[in-house]
Amino acid sequence: MKFPPPLSSLTRLTHPVRLPRLTALPRLPGPRLSSALLGATALELFVLTGRLVVYPFGLTPERGGDAPAVARPAATTGHPATTAAAPPSPPPVVLLHGFIDNRSAFVVLRRALTRYGRRPESLNYSPLTRDVRTAAALLGRHVEEICARTGHGRVDVVGHSLGGLIARYYVQRLGGDRRVRTLVTLGTPHGGTAVAPGAGIHPIVRQMRGGSSVIEELRGPAPGCRTRFVSFWSELDQIMVPVGTACVDHPDLDAVNVRVTGIGHLALPVHPTVAAAVREVLDAPETGEEDTRATGATPAA
Repeated sequence: MKFPPPLSSLTRLTHPVRLPRLTALPRLPGPRLSSALLGATALELFVLTGRLVVYPFGLTPERGGDAPAVARPAATTGHPATTAAAPPSPPPVVLLHGFIDNRSAFVVLRRALTRYGRRPESLNYSPLTRDVRTAAALLGRHVEEICARTGHGRVDVVGHSLGGLIARYYVQRLGGDRRVRTLVTLGTPHGGTAVAPGAGIHPIVRQMRGGSSVIEELRGPAPGCRTRFVSFWSELDQIMVPVGTACVDHPDLDAVNVRVTGIGHLALPVHPTVAAAVREVLDAPETGEEDTRATGATPAA
Protein backbone atom coordinates (compact mmCIF):
# COMPACT_ATOMS: atom_id res chain seq x y z
CA MET A 1 0.00 0.00 0.00
CA LYS A 2 1.52 3.30 -1.15
CA PHE A 3 0.97 6.47 0.68
CA PRO A 4 1.00 9.89 -0.96
CA PRO A 5 4.29 11.76 -0.61
CA PRO A 6 4.58 14.18 2.22
CA LEU A 7 3.54 17.78 1.69
CA SER A 8 7.14 18.92 1.67
CA SER A 9 7.87 16.66 -1.31
CA LEU A 10 4.95 18.15 -3.31
CA THR A 11 6.29 21.53 -2.58
CA ARG A 12 9.72 20.62 -3.92
CA LEU A 13 8.37 19.00 -7.09
CA THR A 14 5.96 21.82 -8.01
CA HIS A 15 7.52 24.47 -10.20
CA PRO A 16 6.15 28.00 -10.33
CA VAL A 17 4.16 28.75 -13.46
CA ARG A 18 4.69 32.10 -15.11
CA LEU A 19 1.62 33.56 -16.73
CA PRO A 20 2.19 35.33 -20.02
CA ARG A 21 2.22 39.12 -19.72
CA LEU A 22 -1.08 40.55 -20.84
CA THR A 23 -0.81 43.26 -23.43
CA ALA A 24 -2.32 46.56 -22.45
CA LEU A 25 -5.85 46.97 -23.72
CA PRO A 26 -6.31 49.83 -26.16
CA ARG A 27 -7.89 52.94 -24.64
CA LEU A 28 -11.48 53.16 -25.68
CA PRO A 29 -12.37 56.33 -27.56
CA GLY A 30 -14.27 58.75 -25.38
CA PRO A 31 -15.59 62.29 -25.70
CA ARG A 32 -12.94 64.96 -25.51
CA LEU A 33 -14.42 67.91 -23.73
CA SER A 34 -12.27 70.85 -24.69
CA SER A 35 -12.53 74.14 -22.88
CA ALA A 36 -13.98 75.70 -26.03
CA LEU A 37 -16.74 73.09 -26.22
CA LEU A 38 -17.53 73.46 -22.51
CA GLY A 39 -17.71 77.22 -22.88
CA ALA A 40 -19.92 76.98 -25.95
CA THR A 41 -22.24 74.51 -24.19
CA ALA A 42 -22.55 76.79 -21.18
CA LEU A 43 -23.36 79.69 -23.50
CA GLU A 44 -25.96 77.58 -25.31
CA LEU A 45 -27.71 76.83 -22.01
CA PHE A 46 -27.64 80.50 -21.09
CA VAL A 47 -29.07 81.49 -24.46
CA LEU A 48 -31.74 78.80 -24.24
CA THR A 49 -32.84 80.13 -20.85
CA GLY A 50 -33.08 83.64 -22.23
CA ARG A 51 -34.98 82.46 -25.29
CA LEU A 52 -37.55 80.70 -23.12
CA VAL A 53 -38.06 83.95 -21.20
CA VAL A 54 -38.64 86.13 -24.27
CA TYR A 55 -40.40 83.46 -26.37
CA PRO A 56 -43.97 84.50 -25.38
CA PHE A 57 -43.30 88.06 -26.55
CA GLY A 58 -42.61 86.83 -30.07
CA LEU A 59 -45.73 84.72 -30.53
CA THR A 60 -47.81 87.54 -31.95
CA PRO A 61 -47.13 88.49 -35.58
CA GLU A 62 -45.19 91.66 -36.13
CA ARG A 63 -47.17 94.60 -37.37
CA GLY A 64 -46.06 95.97 -40.71
CA GLY A 65 -43.38 98.52 -40.05
CA ASP A 66 -43.71 102.09 -41.16
CA ALA A 67 -42.36 102.65 -44.61
CA PRO A 68 -38.89 104.14 -44.47
CA ALA A 69 -38.49 107.61 -45.84
CA VAL A 70 -38.21 107.62 -49.60
CA ALA A 71 -35.14 109.40 -50.85
CA ARG A 72 -36.05 112.90 -52.00
CA PRO A 73 -33.96 115.77 -53.28
CA ALA A 74 -32.67 118.01 -50.54
CA ALA A 75 -34.03 121.52 -50.14
CA THR A 76 -32.47 123.94 -52.58
CA THR A 77 -31.92 127.66 -52.69
CA GLY A 78 -32.92 127.93 -56.32
CA HIS A 79 -29.41 127.63 -57.69
CA PRO A 80 -28.66 124.44 -59.62
CA ALA A 81 -25.14 124.28 -58.19
CA THR A 82 -26.49 123.80 -54.67
CA THR A 83 -28.93 121.05 -55.58
CA ALA A 84 -28.02 117.71 -53.97
CA ALA A 85 -29.82 114.39 -53.83
CA ALA A 86 -30.13 112.55 -50.54
CA PRO A 87 -28.49 109.11 -50.48
CA PRO A 88 -30.95 106.29 -51.12
CA SER A 89 -32.20 104.42 -48.09
CA PRO A 90 -30.89 100.86 -47.65
CA PRO A 91 -33.20 97.99 -48.54
CA PRO A 92 -35.42 96.46 -45.84
CA VAL A 93 -34.18 93.42 -43.94
CA VAL A 94 -36.42 90.38 -43.39
CA LEU A 95 -35.58 88.15 -40.40
CA LEU A 96 -36.68 84.51 -40.57
CA HIS A 97 -36.45 82.31 -37.46
CA GLY A 98 -35.67 78.61 -37.12
CA PHE A 99 -37.69 75.51 -36.26
CA ILE A 100 -40.15 75.86 -33.31
CA ASP A 101 -39.05 79.44 -32.75
CA ASN A 102 -40.38 82.92 -33.43
CA ARG A 103 -39.23 86.46 -34.07
CA SER A 104 -37.98 86.86 -30.48
CA ALA A 105 -34.83 84.98 -31.57
CA PHE A 106 -33.56 88.15 -33.27
CA VAL A 107 -33.79 90.60 -30.39
CA VAL A 108 -30.01 91.28 -30.43
CA LEU A 109 -29.61 91.34 -34.20
CA ARG A 110 -32.64 93.60 -34.61
CA ARG A 111 -31.17 96.09 -32.17
CA ALA A 112 -27.81 96.04 -33.94
CA LEU A 113 -29.39 96.65 -37.34
CA THR A 114 -31.75 99.36 -36.09
CA ARG A 115 -28.86 101.22 -34.47
CA TYR A 116 -27.29 101.62 -37.89
CA GLY A 117 -30.37 102.81 -39.70
CA ARG A 118 -31.82 99.55 -41.00
CA ARG A 119 -35.52 98.66 -40.71
CA PRO A 120 -35.66 94.92 -39.95
CA GLU A 121 -39.00 93.12 -40.12
CA SER A 122 -39.63 89.59 -38.85
CA LEU A 123 -41.85 86.91 -40.29
CA ASN A 124 -43.39 84.26 -38.04
CA TYR A 125 -44.30 81.00 -39.72
CA SER A 126 -46.29 78.39 -37.81
CA PRO A 127 -44.41 75.54 -36.07
CA LEU A 128 -47.11 73.33 -37.58
CA THR A 129 -45.86 74.13 -41.09
CA ARG A 130 -45.15 70.76 -42.67
CA ASP A 131 -43.35 71.76 -45.86
CA VAL A 132 -40.40 74.02 -46.66
CA ARG A 133 -42.05 74.89 -49.96
CA THR A 134 -45.18 76.20 -48.24
CA ALA A 135 -43.12 78.37 -45.89
CA ALA A 136 -41.07 79.65 -48.84
CA ALA A 137 -44.23 80.70 -50.67
CA LEU A 138 -45.37 82.54 -47.51
CA LEU A 139 -42.01 84.33 -47.41
CA GLY A 140 -42.48 85.33 -51.05
CA ARG A 141 -45.84 86.94 -50.32
CA HIS A 142 -44.34 88.75 -47.32
CA VAL A 143 -41.47 90.10 -49.40
CA GLU A 144 -43.87 91.34 -52.09
CA GLU A 145 -45.91 93.15 -49.45
CA ILE A 146 -42.79 94.82 -48.04
CA CYS A 147 -41.65 95.94 -51.49
CA ALA A 148 -45.06 97.37 -52.28
CA ARG A 149 -45.23 99.19 -48.94
CA THR A 150 -41.71 100.60 -48.89
CA GLY A 151 -41.14 101.27 -52.57
CA HIS A 152 -37.97 99.17 -52.61
CA GLY A 153 -37.49 96.68 -55.40
CA ARG A 154 -35.26 94.32 -53.39
CA VAL A 155 -34.75 93.26 -49.79
CA ASP A 156 -32.10 91.53 -47.70
CA VAL A 157 -32.96 88.36 -45.76
CA VAL A 158 -31.33 86.87 -42.65
CA GLY A 159 -32.39 83.32 -41.78
CA HIS A 160 -31.42 81.22 -38.78
CA SER A 161 -31.28 77.43 -39.15
CA LEU A 162 -34.45 76.25 -40.92
CA GLY A 163 -35.28 79.88 -41.72
CA GLY A 164 -32.20 80.07 -43.92
CA LEU A 165 -33.23 76.92 -45.78
CA ILE A 166 -36.71 78.32 -46.39
CA ALA A 167 -35.23 81.57 -47.69
CA ARG A 168 -32.83 79.71 -49.98
CA TYR A 169 -35.67 77.66 -51.44
CA TYR A 170 -37.60 80.87 -52.13
CA VAL A 171 -34.57 82.44 -53.81
CA GLN A 172 -33.41 79.43 -55.79
CA ARG A 173 -36.64 77.64 -56.67
CA LEU A 174 -39.45 80.23 -56.57
CA GLY A 175 -37.78 83.11 -58.40
CA GLY A 176 -36.99 85.02 -55.22
CA ASP A 177 -33.59 86.10 -56.56
CA ARG A 178 -35.51 88.86 -58.32
CA ARG A 179 -36.38 90.34 -54.92
CA VAL A 180 -33.60 89.22 -52.55
CA ARG A 181 -30.33 91.11 -52.88
CA THR A 182 -28.39 89.33 -50.09
CA LEU A 183 -29.29 86.19 -48.17
CA VAL A 184 -27.43 85.65 -44.89
CA THR A 185 -27.85 82.25 -43.25
CA LEU A 186 -26.86 81.36 -39.69
CA GLY A 187 -26.34 77.66 -38.97
CA THR A 188 -28.49 76.48 -41.87
CA PRO A 189 -28.37 72.82 -43.05
CA HIS A 190 -27.68 73.58 -46.72
CA GLY A 191 -26.41 70.05 -47.29
CA GLY A 192 -28.79 68.34 -44.85
CA THR A 193 -28.12 67.46 -41.22
CA ALA A 194 -28.09 64.03 -39.58
CA VAL A 195 -28.83 65.23 -36.05
CA ALA A 196 -31.81 64.32 -33.81
CA PRO A 197 -33.22 61.19 -35.48
CA GLY A 198 -36.12 61.18 -33.01
CA ALA A 199 -37.27 64.58 -34.26
CA GLY A 200 -37.83 63.14 -37.71
CA ILE A 201 -41.45 62.53 -36.84
CA HIS A 202 -42.06 66.11 -38.00
CA PRO A 203 -42.20 66.28 -41.82
CA ILE A 204 -40.28 69.55 -42.07
CA VAL A 205 -37.46 68.08 -39.97
CA ARG A 206 -37.20 65.18 -42.39
CA GLN A 207 -36.81 67.73 -45.18
CA MET A 208 -33.72 69.06 -43.41
CA ARG A 209 -32.03 65.65 -43.66
CA GLY A 210 -29.42 64.88 -46.25
CA GLY A 211 -30.93 63.28 -49.33
CA SER A 212 -34.42 64.71 -48.78
CA SER A 213 -36.37 65.94 -51.79
CA VAL A 214 -35.86 69.57 -50.71
CA ILE A 215 -32.09 69.19 -50.33
CA GLU A 216 -31.88 67.45 -53.70
CA GLU A 217 -33.88 70.23 -55.36
CA LEU A 218 -31.43 72.79 -53.99
CA ARG A 219 -28.54 70.80 -55.44
CA GLY A 220 -30.05 71.27 -58.89
CA PRO A 221 -28.87 73.88 -61.40
CA ALA A 222 -29.53 77.54 -60.64
CA PRO A 223 -28.09 79.45 -63.59
CA GLY A 224 -28.27 83.22 -63.42
CA CYS A 225 -29.24 83.40 -59.74
CA ARG A 226 -28.89 87.10 -58.80
CA THR A 227 -28.81 86.73 -55.00
CA ARG A 228 -25.50 86.71 -53.15
CA PHE A 229 -25.21 84.20 -50.29
CA VAL A 230 -23.23 84.58 -47.07
CA SER A 231 -23.35 81.58 -44.73
CA PHE A 232 -22.12 81.75 -41.13
CA TRP A 233 -21.16 78.36 -39.69
CA SER A 234 -19.52 77.21 -36.46
CA GLU A 235 -17.35 74.17 -35.80
CA LEU A 236 -19.09 73.87 -32.39
CA ASP A 237 -22.60 73.75 -33.85
CA GLN A 238 -24.01 70.50 -32.47
CA ILE A 239 -27.15 70.73 -34.63
CA MET A 240 -25.28 70.73 -37.93
CA VAL A 241 -23.94 67.19 -38.47
CA PRO A 242 -21.46 67.35 -40.06
CA VAL A 243 -20.63 70.98 -39.37
CA GLY A 244 -19.71 71.55 -43.02
CA THR A 245 -23.35 71.09 -43.99
CA ALA A 246 -23.93 74.70 -42.95
CA CYS A 247 -21.78 75.89 -45.87
CA VAL A 248 -23.21 76.80 -49.27
CA ASP A 249 -21.53 74.68 -51.91
CA HIS A 250 -23.11 75.22 -55.31
CA PRO A 251 -21.37 76.06 -58.61
CA ASP A 252 -24.12 78.44 -59.76
CA LEU A 253 -24.39 80.52 -56.58
CA ASP A 254 -22.37 83.56 -55.56
CA ALA A 255 -21.61 82.32 -52.05
CA VAL A 256 -19.15 83.07 -49.25
CA ASN A 257 -18.89 80.91 -46.11
CA VAL A 258 -17.79 82.60 -42.88
CA ARG A 259 -16.42 80.46 -40.07
CA VAL A 260 -17.40 81.42 -36.51
CA THR A 261 -15.45 80.06 -33.56
CA GLY A 262 -16.35 79.47 -29.93
CA ILE A 263 -20.16 79.45 -30.06
CA GLY A 264 -22.92 76.96 -30.82
CA HIS A 265 -26.14 76.86 -32.78
CA LEU A 266 -28.47 78.88 -30.57
CA ALA A 267 -25.94 81.65 -29.98
CA LEU A 268 -25.46 82.47 -33.67
CA PRO A 269 -28.34 84.98 -33.99
CA VAL A 270 -27.70 86.62 -30.60
CA HIS A 271 -23.92 86.90 -30.37
CA PRO A 272 -22.79 90.55 -30.67
CA THR A 273 -19.78 89.67 -32.84
CA VAL A 274 -21.94 87.77 -35.32
CA ALA A 275 -24.49 90.60 -35.32
CA ALA A 276 -21.76 93.09 -36.19
CA ALA A 277 -20.47 90.84 -38.98
CA VAL A 278 -23.98 90.40 -40.41
CA ARG A 279 -24.45 94.18 -40.40
CA GLU A 280 -21.18 94.62 -42.32
CA VAL A 281 -22.26 92.01 -44.87
CA LEU A 282 -25.57 93.78 -45.44
CA ASP A 283 -23.87 97.16 -45.73
CA ALA A 284 -21.46 95.91 -48.38
CA PRO A 285 -22.56 97.17 -51.80
CA GLU A 286 -23.55 94.76 -54.50
CA THR A 287 -21.46 94.42 -57.62
CA GLY A 288 -22.33 97.36 -59.82
CA GLU A 289 -23.80 99.42 -57.00
CA GLU A 290 -22.39 102.88 -56.48
CA ASP A 291 -21.22 103.37 -52.93
CA THR A 292 -18.67 105.70 -51.40
CA ARG A 293 -17.94 103.37 -48.47
CA ALA A 294 -14.69 101.46 -48.45
CA THR A 295 -15.02 97.86 -49.47
CA GLY A 296 -12.81 95.11 -48.10
CA ALA A 297 -12.63 91.42 -47.45
CA THR A 298 -15.59 89.45 -46.22
CA PRO A 299 -15.86 90.02 -42.47
CA ALA A 300 -14.98 87.14 -40.19
CA ALA A 301 -16.41 86.52 -36.76
